[in-house]
Amino acid sequence: MLCIDGLTVSVGAKAILNGLDLEVATGEVHVIMGPNGAGKTTLANVLAGHDGYDVDGRVTFDGLDLLTLTPEARAAAGLFLAFQHPVEIPGVGNMYFLRTAVNAVREQQGLPEVAAREFLTLARDQMAVLGMDPAFLTRFVNDGFSGGEKKRNEILQMSLLEPRLAVLDETDSGLDIDALRAVADGIERLRSPERSFVIITHHRRLLEDVRPDRVHVLNGGRIVRSGDHRLAVELEASGYGPTLAAAPA
Repeated sequence: MLCIDGLTVSVGAKAILNGLDLEVATGEVHVIMGPNGAGKTTLANVLAGHDGYDVDGRVTFDGLDLLTLTPEARAAAGLFLAFQHPVEIPGVGNMYFLRTAVNAVREQQGLPEVAAREFLTLARDQMAVLGMDPAFLTRFVNDGFSGGEKKRNEILQMSLLEPRLAVLDETDSGLDIDALRAVADGIERLRSPERSFVIITHHRRLLEDVRPDRVHVLNGGRIVRSGDHRLAVELEASGYGPTLAAAPA
């Protein structure tokens, strides 16, 4: 589903990603870990189409040349990004935002629009699963939400959009036990042979509930080690030191 070949990314004279290679098959869950400043969030932003970067290399998504597509076209093709720090949008109602996003993607896919009443029922059902108060639909997007509420709102967006590829940038950071479990349940409910995930995280807690197919360590702008879920356990126990020391220069 996703093939990254020799991806280099820089801002001005500062190189952030340095020849990164990664393949994610359809239906797989891949986890990317690594120390601060390794380039994890940059990778997520580049996949979603964030501007401000100098990008070279090749990225294909479902056979499409991803780097040539606008962010809107990437979303319509089925790519979703859950932000590390979801932004607040005062003045924009949460339900209006969610329904507009869903219908914009459906329009691009040639599907009929979801009516307001039908969408309200669908959203409330998803919110019940995530443990969210339906009153959040009447509030502005993320405005006054706690950190955990913002992250649940991101998972709500993902659940409603049903993307082909979900990139989650530290969606588990700063969450208490209940919120973390709700996020993990949201991911597991959407897990399917037709959908893939790239999960960026610093911690193994999420991976106790979401078993990844592959775990990668990103450092110096490239992947220096890969393994199965046991790699995350090893990193939790010993830190990144031994892995980075053994990585080729």
